[in-house]
Amino acid sequence: MDIPRIVIAGTHSGVGKTTISVGLMGAFRQKGFTVQGFKAGPDFIDPGYHTVVTGRISRNLDTWMVDPNVNLELFQKGATGADISVIEGVMGLYDGVSASDERGSTAHLSKVLASPVVLVVNAESLARSAAAIVLGYMHFDPDVRIAGVILNRVAGPRHYEMVRDAIESKCRIPVVGWLKRDQELEMPERHLGLVPAGERGDLSDLFKKLAARIAEGIDLQELIRIAKSAPKLQPVEFPPTLSPIPIGARANPVRIAIARDEAFSFYYQDNLDMLCSRGAELVEFSPLRDPGLPCDVAGIYIGGGFPEVFAASLAANEHMKECIRAADRQGIPIYAECGGLMYLSQAIIDLEGRSYPMVGLLPVKVKMQKRLAALGYVEVIAREDNILMNAGERARGHEFHYSDLIKVDVDPRIHRAYIFQGKKEGREEGFARDNLLTAYTHLHFASNPRLVDNFLKRCNQKA
Repeated sequence: MDIPRIVIAGTHSGVGKTTISVGLMGAFRQKGFTVQGFKAGPDFIDPGYHTVVTGRISRNLDTWMVDPNVNLELFQKGATGADISVIEGVMGLYDGVSASDERGSTAHLSKVLASPVVLVVNAESLARSAAAIVLGYMHFDPDVRIAGVILNRVAGPRHYEMVRDAIESKCRIPVVGWLKRDQELEMPERHLGLVPAGERGDLSDLFKKLAARIAEGIDLQELIRIAKSAPKLQPVEFPPTLSPIPIGARANPVRIAIARDEAFSFYYQDNLDMLCSRGAELVEFSPLRDPGLPCDVAGIYIGGGFPEVFAASLAANEHMKECIRAADRQGIPIYAECGGLMYLSQAIIDLEGRSYPMVGLLPVKVKMQKRLAALGYVEVIAREDNILMNAGERARGHEFHYSDLIKVDVDPRIHRAYIFQGKKEGREEGFARDNLLTAYTHLHFASNPRLVDNFLKRCNQKA
């Protein structure tokens, strides 16, 4: 299977991977290529920018949450119909789940995909020393093929030539181009990373300017050559757990309501695809603006996002909150992750101490804090049967949040959903009762495809 592809990796976080990846996608698209974006790791925000600039839904690939062979399958599926695939890395090239484990790293993913790597180097305050940095990255793992370098935050042409010549003479790989320091091209950030693309309105001017700078300073033909140098991949036969197998014998698909607006946008696309492949019809709704849930839904999925930023508007939409409470009383399965948990709580308390009443299905309030509360990969074990898993089953995911929980009530019907395995072994997480499951953890359904089957079986019972 011939899939031209490149991994855009960085020497470290903050080096400009997203700016360059998005710019390259835009520049390739302006040249008439159909471009598919991917993001290494569990990040939800960067794929949103990929999606806007390419016109194709970007996808996450992660070698810790999901088996490497399944990553290869998801990549081939996502790249179908594209002329070139651009995979944006995560953190530094070799940063993964731990200091001694390459899983979850951009380097590991590049080996799984047999993809050449283009290394982004922040050249600010560097000259000949940049060659030592690149040489170290090349020799750290000889199985990772670093095929080119892009220099970011360069002072000017003379600075670029000096750094380029040092790298090419010592490392024997091409420096394919550079970007000058330019604050106009920097993307605004807040506590979870970049501000999501969906909140920034029309981005066409930014993307045009970025693509123009990329086309001016970077040799796109050389990058295309590098992408086409990737070896052919053998077509992967999707195992039964990932193939389209509708659940049940219903003539009509089971309708699942998916929260989607500025407050809730964090979903792994493959989670949604797996639901559809097994017989779900996904119907989007906005907790911010819609007066109620879509008609005839048999399940609700509320992903993560920034409900704390929109807490006042979410609190004001009383009709929506009552519709979700009514759905819960009717026994409709409700699954919520991170921001979804916050929305289903009693209230969100902001950094100034203001309290905004939420749906109220959980015996906790959520309080925002300035310090990071949790960040990292997690493996969870179900404490008892719930709408996704049977007792003892496992799944993998990721957590990243600045809020914490304040217990305000005791509900004997609600139990803790999961026990963490691994580094956080024994810690309890999430809440579950009959038709309700919610936790801070964002689960990747491909880590245990039975999650999808179990959820849709529950939904079919209410359809």
